[in-house]
Amino acid sequence: MSIYLDWAATSPPDPALLAEGVEIACTGYGNPSSEHGAGKKGAALLAQARERCARALAVKSDTLIFTSGGTESDYLPMLALNQRPVRGSIAVSAIEHPAVFEQAKMMENTGWEMLVIPATEEGFITPEAVIATIRRDTAFVAVMAVNNETGAIQNVTEIASELIHGCAGRKKPHFHVDAVQAAGKTDLVLSTEGIDSAAISGHKIQGPRGTGLLYLSKRIEPYIRGGGQEAGQRPGTENLAGAWALSKALEKSMGDMNAEKAAALMAHLISSLALMKEIAIIPSTRTPSDIRFSPWIVQFTNTKLPGEVLVRILSGKDIYISMGSACSSRKKTRPVLEAMNVSGDKQQNAFRISIGRTTTKEDIDVFISALASVLSDF
Repeated sequence: MSIYLDWAATSPPDPALLAEGVEIACTGYGNPSSEHGAGKKGAALLAQARERCARALAVKSDTLIFTSGGTESDYLPMLALNQRPVRGSIAVSAIEHPAVFEQAKMMENTGWEMLVIPATEEGFITPEAVIATIRRDTAFVAVMAVNNETGAIQNVTEIASELIHGCAGRKKPHFHVDAVQAAGKTDLVLSTEGIDSAAISGHKIQGPRGTGLLYLSKRIEPYIRGGGQEAGQRPGTENLAGAWALSKALEKSMGDMNAEKAAALMAHLISSLALMKEIAIIPSTRTPSDIRFSPWIVQFTNTKLPGEVLVRILSGKDIYISMGSACSSRKKTRPVLEAMNVSGDKQQNAFRISIGRTTTKEDIDVFISALASVLSDF
């Protein structure tokens, strides 16, 4: 039996939710944009799914746009900047997911300048760092809610407030939050004043892949055009089955986050690995019950093996962990750890453990035992 400890990359889908999605696909097959009965039925089901998501997130239903996933939800607000006649700068945190960071780099090809907001050595983005980085021509700021490699929880509420006050007398930059690792796992308040958009992914919360949500506090001028679906914000025939399953997954995860269970498992894992001289936690200041970090994600390093080798050896034992972001797994550098001033050897030997709703203490104990055995062989 395999042990899966890579939930931050993707979660095992909930079979019951996928089955509901399949049923909806078969019974609500009408195009929601069609005027006939089948189309109106599809539109009604889509509206129900949107309303369910809105209740789970405590926002208005007309602020939610269904997308193909977290990446699309991250880049749509950024691409909208290309509708502006005058270019300026975009500020993104040094610890952003590639979905944000790489897109910001590409925006430079269209005349925008990318500014990087520095992180502390613990992996946090402070409001002061944001204010110090932005300029009068900064039109867009992106800071993720929970880092996908270290689990560091960013104070996006305070950052939003500081942007409002720090930009008094001039137009505030659009503030975007990648909430992919926060939704259904930590307290998430999207309706906070100053948060203009946020991204959510279905497959991180046991929903289907290829589904996501974009929260927009107000409409943007879309760069990508088409048939006018999703209030003109995201063209293309809607994925009704995916939206339905996503709404059920979000309802389930936000309704019962199992945060206490996750915190207990994470504390046990961190305390146990602290006893192993070959292992160090990243950042070194994180404690077993540190509330500054998500209880679902933790980063370690070791003194004996490159992270990719350790991942491969444990995979051979049917224990699945990762080095970090699956979207960066083929890269030789570790941008998030680099931003935290983690040394080269520690970067290359780092590995991530991420747990989920079905993870058990037995899973953690088997992993700990296997890790100790592997390291003792080298």
